[in-house]
Amino acid sequence: MIEVLLVDDHPAIGEGTKMMIEADKEMAVTFTTSSNEALELLKAKTFNLLLFDLAMPGISGLELTRRVKAINSDIPILIYTGYEIDAHFNLLIEAGVSGFISKTSTREQLLTAIYCALRGEAVIPISLLKQLRRTDVRISNMEKPLEEASINEKEQEILIEITKGKSNREIAKTLLMSQRTVEHHLTRIFGKLNVSSRAEAILEAKRQGIIPNEELVSSTT
Repeated sequence: MIEVLLVDDHPAIGEGTKMMIEADKEMAVTFTTSSNEALELLKAKTFNLLLFDLAMPGISGLELTRRVKAINSDIPILIYTGYEIDAHFNLLIEAGVSGFISKTSTREQLLTAIYCALRGEAVIPISLLKQLRRTDVRISNMEKPLEEASINEKEQEILIEITKGKSNREIAKTLLMSQRTVEHHLTRIFGKLNVSSRAEAILEAKRQGIIPNEELVSSTT
């Protein structure tokens, strides 16, 4: 049985995709809407292939790919998206993705992409293949580049420490970094989450599933 892990923050799309894939009796799909839950699932179970949505809140498909590849560099990862990926192509390739498939693809196209990735073959849309010689790839119509919008692992660690009510100095000591570095990360976190205080950052991070969904310690603004 081919075990597939599907991560998509849209439940209806994810369930529909799961049904499409499992129409192939050789495949079993585990579906989650949370990047954090996906990382936990990967610790508990072995998968043959991973299928990640690109634009997810908090931890994007790009950042999730980086984290997975740091743990297991061999597992094939496909990016499954409704967005144009031109602007992020180089970053995604550097992160280690095995190919790309559109959410508008047919079941046959989706299964073909999966089997190709399992054989170690790259899956690249023709429209993108024609652009591979270009060096001035333009930003797509997404609100923010994924590199700017996604919360990385260090920023996630800082958010978790904030929930414990720790000051910048205490966070710096715990995470072995300077207080100025913590302040720099906090500025980036506030910008990415579009908030202006620690309390707002905690609430938004909780809403997006970036930090554990549990009773949080009050923090100062």
